[in-house]
Amino acid sequence: MRYDSARLAGLSNVSERRRPAFDGPFFLLTLLLLCAGVIMVLSASYPRAWYDPGHVTGGNAAYYFVRQLVFALLGLAAMWMASRLPMEFYRRWAFPFLGFTLVLLMLVPVIGVKANGSRRWLGVGGLTLQPSELAKLAVILSFAALICRTGERMCSFRRGILPFAGILAAVVGLLVLEPHFSASVIILAIGAVMLFLGGVRLGWFAGAFGAAGAGLALLLTFFPYASSRINTWRDPFSDTSDRGYQIVQSLYTVGSGGLSGLGLGGSRQKFLYLPEEHNDFIFSVVCEELGFIGAALILCLFALLILRGFWIAFHCRDRFSFLTVCGITSLLAIQVFLNVAVVTNLLPCTGISLPMFSYGGTALLIQLGELGIVLSASRDLPVHERKENRP
Repeated sequence: MRYDSARLAGLSNVSERRRPAFDGPFFLLTLLLLCAGVIMVLSASYPRAWYDPGHVTGGNAAYYFVRQLVFALLGLAAMWMASRLPMEFYRRWAFPFLGFTLVLLMLVPVIGVKANGSRRWLGVGGLTLQPSELAKLAVILSFAALICRTGERMCSFRRGILPFAGILAAVVGLLVLEPHFSASVIILAIGAVMLFLGGVRLGWFAGAFGAAGAGLALLLTFFPYASSRINTWRDPFSDTSDRGYQIVQSLYTVGSGGLSGLGLGGSRQKFLYLPEEHNDFIFSVVCEELGFIGAALILCLFALLILRGFWIAFHCRDRFSFLTVCGITSLLAIQVFLNVAVVTNLLPCTGISLPMFSYGGTALLIQLGELGIVLSASRDLPVHERKENRP
């Protein structure tokens, strides 16, 4: 999107002062999804919390729900504070924030908390922080700021491609050390979206996709683990007791919901049959309890939120706000698509959470903070585009 002098001149009669109100529809859609997500965490998590094989919850069936509710409230406060900060603040601090995130990513392999064979978290007091969630936002903000600084030189390799490739290489390289391949894929996808919006020629994307295809072929050839993952994806029922167990249980969970579902709280698969039922596979429980109708309604709410985010982006008054809002909205869309695709076996099984639904306090806090940045950009929309959209 180009912001030429004619467009800016057309906005000259609009007050430079930020409006006191943010975009009402975007906020209400976020609130609806957040409430639905917290309720589903309660429904999906209480059997495992009560059983407590790891002696973490102390047999408290509401353990995960209470923690998620607390972080949801903290996240709403973070969203409000993020919405109050001007977009110039995010532009000014984009690169220091990227540097801070890289330092955290470097600390993860050294002092990180290990779980399920991966070291992806940093312990902060009694809480854990996943720096990969911060890395997603850091890439969006730094790319937006760098694109604005680069301007028409985006088409050149040395000044337009190389700096962005260096940022992606540094972030993804540190994520691979954890290892955290799903976050790496998401960040590469977000980087591609930002570069496309910045004006990079399509030929560079064709070359990148060709290199990615060659890398995938090498991975499948020389790493048996990767090829077995693909074979399990193609036919999960060939090994229902080991590699295919999780996705098979997910498909059983989704299918048993039928059209109208078993009712809220009525899931049977959440009673320790379905792994990660309150985390990465919570959408399976949504399908079982609310059925096709309820799951479709949840996806419609996500679609409306994403469309509203892009609407805000295309009405932003400056390029940095446009790029940032597009990046955050694209991140939301990518994560929703990948999570639903994994739980329905459209894509190979990997750890991707469903925004505002999957259990995870710090991840929820960061996600709501990102949506607060979108609301901050909406405060700068021209007055004549804001009159009918106040909360």
